[in-house]
Amino acid sequence: MAGSDTAASPAASAAAPDTVKILIAGGFGVGKTTMVGAVSEITPLRTEEPLTAAGLDVDDLKGIEEKRSTTVALDFGRISIGDDLVLYLFGTPGQQRFWFMWNDLAIGALGAVVLIDVRRPESSFAAVDFFERRKIPFVVAVNGFHGLHPYPTEEIRESLALPENVPVLLCDARERESCRDVLIALIDRLIDDFTLRSTPPD
Repeated sequence: MAGSDTAASPAASAAAPDTVKILIAGGFGVGKTTMVGAVSEITPLRTEEPLTAAGLDVDDLKGIEEKRSTTVALDFGRISIGDDLVLYLFGTPGQQRFWFMWNDLAIGALGAVVLIDVRRPESSFAAVDFFERRKIPFVVAVNGFHGLHPYPTEEIRESLALPENVPVLLCDARERESCRDVLIALIDRLIDDFTLRSTPPD
């Protein structure tokens, strides 16, 4: 019968890429929206609103006085790693009053990037604790604003009391390649963790 050829085309028969949900987390103003925007291959979804005078007593702008807007729900972007892996990136809101959303955003996430502001590292302590408590693998990316990295990674690891299996990387959230390297390091950690869990004990 004409038109009944069921042979699949190469495009139709190709296996769909694996997809992985990744969170980009950290304190207020550490560069989460910037990172998602820099690395995403699609126009990112953003839920930014202007900072107002009403939030002056709530939002700590020490060290980030130039900040004019903030994420109130999430950022969303996507990046392909090779031909067979697609990462869906969800940036979390940074202010403490929006942290209740982190539990919902974490559902289904296989890993996370914790961004550290080199000027205010203490702002991301809660993010490290969040993923440690939920046993979600993560890497720490130290965002050097204006390209500055005054502290070596081992000093940052010590200040955050991180175990050796948590990678600590220096990055620039404005640069696509830098952000991509962070995400690849996270994927490597996820693979290592999966391999370790799958290896039977001697």
